[in-house]
Amino acid sequence: MRLRPQDVIALRAAIYEVAPDAKAIRLFGSRLDDNARGGDVDLMVDFENPVDNPAVLSARLAVRASRAISNRKVDILLRTPNLMSCAIHQIALDEGVVL
Repeated sequence: MRLRPQDVIALRAAIYEVAPDAKAIRLFGSRLDDNARGGDVDLMVDFENPVDNPAVLSARLAVRASRAISNRKVDILLRTPNLMSCAIHQIALDEGVVL
């Protein structure tokens, strides 16, 4: 995993500050490949309950997470009961690492 321990702590704090009811945060994508370089940070944030305004929440989470790790690009994927699940959700579940 290509995230420093302090970045993991900062990401968790940033996500839970905006969404204290988040159930889990998973890192997936290129940052899991220790041999790769660069790339954005892909996170899937799980919720047990439906969320209001998921697009706004996703944007807020991405901005807060990005600021927490020196403005690196962060992509947020939400997994909630009120949003349709797509193939990318299954990839994040199968390959992702819970932070």
